[in-house]
Amino acid sequence: MTLSPTARWTTGWLLAAAWALSFPLFSALAPHRLWGWCAAAGYLGAAAATAVGRRRAALAAALLGAVAVPLLWLVLTGQGQSEVTVIERSGRLLLDSGRLYVDRPAHVEEYTPYLPGMALLGVPRALLGGDGSGDGWVVRLLGDARIWCAAALFGCLWAARRLLGGGPGGGRGGGPGDGPGRLLPVLVASPVVALPLTVSGVDLPLAGLCCLALAAAASGRPVLTGAALAGACALKWTALPAVAVAVALLAVLRGGRPAVRCALVAAGGTALLVLPAALLQPAELWRQVFAFPTGRAPVPTPASSPLPGRLLTELGPWGWYLAMGLLLSGGLAVALSLLARPPRTVVAAADRLALGLTLAFLLAPAGRFGYLALPVLLAVWARSVTVPGVSRVVTGSFRLRPSDGGRPTARNERPGGHFA
Repeated sequence: MTLSPTARWTTGWLLAAAWALSFPLFSALAPHRLWGWCAAAGYLGAAAATAVGRRRAALAAALLGAVAVPLLWLVLTGQGQSEVTVIERSGRLLLDSGRLYVDRPAHVEEYTPYLPGMALLGVPRALLGGDGSGDGWVVRLLGDARIWCAAALFGCLWAARRLLGGGPGGGRGGGPGDGPGRLLPVLVASPVVALPLTVSGVDLPLAGLCCLALAAAASGRPVLTGAALAGACALKWTALPAVAVAVALLAVLRGGRPAVRCALVAAGGTALLVLPAALLQPAELWRQVFAFPTGRAPVPTPASSPLPGRLLTELGPWGWYLAMGLLLSGGLAVALSLLARPPRTVVAAADRLALGLTLAFLLAPAGRFGYLALPVLLAVWARSVTVPGVSRVVTGSFRLRPSDGGRPTARNERPGGHFA
């Protein structure tokens, strides 16, 4: 039996509410519990509004309960995951001394497992001053790293949508996500984005820059693609798979020279952003950015969800090497797939990147379930900027049409009425 669109969306909001309620019941982190109560109320309100045909009210309820209320409360009361404090400390250290990392960290809170680009998101707090305890609400709001992480995400998604020409809004569907143009606010309201946005924000800039890089590659802009990739790689080394996917997409659509130009811009931009910190604190950068997240630092990482790679490391030293071997094998398999069958559309590229990141997060020696939100975000975002049934890419000199397997067609050709 096929459910109506209204029934599907009502069920979806109810499932989101059930997921949110698991945090107050099982999480030991106060920000997570607060988000769970607020988000569950918002999702239940969205389910009720959807059931009576109030689609806009449903989306508003979800955004209010899952994003606006918990985010403002946590920001204004100075609560959040430790990642927020880490980013803001990096920004303060950058301004004070040009150094980003605490020398010889003894506790997990003193580690900064991010590359230098992340420190820029902590600079507003350092510029506004204050220690977080007696600050006014303006300083708390404008200085909080989560606000700037969210701004980076939304700015990149807006730019990516402009590059791809946007998508028409939904028609008279039965839910708030009908039509590609209306999937994005639903994605923001969903637990995939709402939870990290509210409690930490740390992975949002990386996600936004990856989306921007794929959009720029699909629209045939190698320099912009390389710049976005450089920004992503200067935040976290887990952005490296995005370089391979974006270059492959650019190569199949535009040819070898633009792809090489993109790769050079990405490499040069990353070096420009990372090299100063690497020269100032090479040992700390290695210890905190690479050794710590992979479980090889003196202090164990708190990222210890029972994922396959983590479970293997608990078997002993050989388990760690086995996990790393599987991780490298997974990366090699995805790289070979890019050579054998490179992606030709934004959706295909986002799916390939999502697959690579999923394998990396599952097989890494240390990880969290929350990391898997990034692949989900990429896959949903790609579908939010394309027209259902027409995974098109406008590349400036030719267009791809799905009916002929992605064969390039001239701009003045009318391929079977797919494009006006």
